[in-house]
Amino acid sequence: MQAETPHIFKERPLIRQLDDAAVNRIAAGEVVERPASAVKELTENAIDAGARRISIDIADGGKTLIRITDDGHGMTADDLPLALSRHATSKIDGSDLLNIESFGFRGEALPSLGAVGRLSITSRAAGHEGAEITVSGSVQSAVKPAALSAGTVVELRDLFFATPARLKFMRSERAETQAISDVIRRLAMAEPAIGFVLRDVSGGAQRMILQLAPEDAPYFEALANRLSKLLGQEFIENALRIETEREHLRLTGYAALPTYSRGAAINQYIFVNGRPVRDKTLNGALRAAYSDVLSRDRHPAAALNITCDPHLVDVNVHPAKSEVRFRDPSAARSLIVSGLRAALSEEGHRASSTVAAAALDALKPGQPRAPVYQMPRLSTKSKVESYRFQSPEFAEPSASYVAQEPQQAKPKTPATADDSQPIAEQDHFPLGAARGQIHENYIIAQTENGLVIVDQHAAHERLVYEKLKAQMAETGVATQALLIPDIVELPAETCADLLQRSQELAELGLIIEAFGGSAIAVRETPAILGPVSAKPLIMDLVDELQDLGNSEKIKTKIQEILSRISCHGSIRSGRRMRPEEMNALLRDMEKTPLSGQCNHGRPTYIELKLADIERLFGRS
Repeated sequence: MQAETPHIFKERPLIRQLDDAAVNRIAAGEVVERPASAVKELTENAIDAGARRISIDIADGGKTLIRITDDGHGMTADDLPLALSRHATSKIDGSDLLNIESFGFRGEALPSLGAVGRLSITSRAAGHEGAEITVSGSVQSAVKPAALSAGTVVELRDLFFATPARLKFMRSERAETQAISDVIRRLAMAEPAIGFVLRDVSGGAQRMILQLAPEDAPYFEALANRLSKLLGQEFIENALRIETEREHLRLTGYAALPTYSRGAAINQYIFVNGRPVRDKTLNGALRAAYSDVLSRDRHPAAALNITCDPHLVDVNVHPAKSEVRFRDPSAARSLIVSGLRAALSEEGHRASSTVAAAALDALKPGQPRAPVYQMPRLSTKSKVESYRFQSPEFAEPSASYVAQEPQQAKPKTPATADDSQPIAEQDHFPLGAARGQIHENYIIAQTENGLVIVDQHAAHERLVYEKLKAQMAETGVATQALLIPDIVELPAETCADLLQRSQELAELGLIIEAFGGSAIAVRETPAILGPVSAKPLIMDLVDELQDLGNSEKIKTKIQEILSRISCHGSIRSGRRMRPEEMNALLRDMEKTPLSGQCNHGRPTYIELKLADIERLFGRS
């Protein structure tokens, strides 16, 4: 017996015009998903009204009370009924839906909130008397006079009382409060010149969640002050100022050093024209910018804002306005990747201060810590075998060298070593002068005001890796021709898109051409990848292009191989080094971009200030 299809009616259904109350409740399902959505919409309205200080009070995770108080322009008694009308807004005139410079513009939030909760608005515009209007379940009251000095107070009680089924999908009060806090934090980053106060007034008590004063300073200084309060002073101490421009797009903000990475993507904030967004393409670009300096289980921290002409980005993609669509998404992605990589390279060997703090914590007695950055210890036999793959700058040591008879080994001094300069005079270098080597793995260097401990293998691994990348950039990616080209069938649209990118794929060593119909022929692949099955590689490229609009698949594979080569070709743990070799390594680190961390994201050195060392011995 065939089951009945629920979407097929036995009789012809009638077309009905829904009343305004039903329309508003349906719209509320898109605009107001949870209390945090209501807080976002109302706070954005306050920002658009020119407020300098915004106060948010919530109770029971926003389910029973949300109150937004601002000192903005306010509204007159005549404006209040119109503000509760659907698609009524002061942000745009409707003539150009791309020229949007405000947070709100759809005119849906207030009528939607009034349809599912008990909403009251009290407001006063300059030169007018205060007025109040209420709406409950889409039933609107008459406007009446109210006492208010300036600005607007919007109070929303019993959210979703008119749609009780929605309440069953709400999370715990703690989770909803955390979501509201996250919304305000993002808006506070976007608008450092505005003061924010977030309080929990559940049960008649008052608990301060967030309190931020307006930042009256130039943009970057104001943003740094705001980020230090929201993300911590450590973030700013270990962040790079980002300011770059490309193809009518401008990127500003702060991005943390690779060694200040996090275990999850919780400290990643991206804004477009000051609007907080969650865009997988932009987040993917942020990840790609750090791909060469972070391991896969670590995540960068950053607060970045892309500004551009409003006509170059569509913010009218989703009712919640949390998604945007660029006219040229690849340009936005390239801006983030190139801008961040350039900033990281300019920092040279710099590593985050948290590395030293973690080292000092580890030295305190009674606080055992799990090892985070630990290099594997090799047996003597493994050490000898591994020396065959070391950099040609150093002589291949013999077994007797490993057996602690350095007088029998005569490694060459690298060309970068400066034998004519006394070691004592090298203290003024950023990484100081080598004073010794312990456990045949760690170089101890003295600086003018402290000491530096260098992991010789991790440091040299990064130096070799950067050298290999520079050589490849100079000579190009070598290719290997396939004896019989691989033919890959693709959907017609996908095939055309891939062929349009054939030139950029050729630069990475992948040569493709049309084969007729919706098929492509893979004629050459990157030689460094060795024998490779072309079809899985092409399908991975297609998936990444469809998901992100761009692909780093081939480049990532090549970089992974170069990283492995540099790991084998670098100074191994257990190699005893001469003073001039150690100093040459330090000088190379100072000249090499990204040398503060190895290819896997581990720090290559730890710097301890003399004051920190003296504090360990109780001398300060």
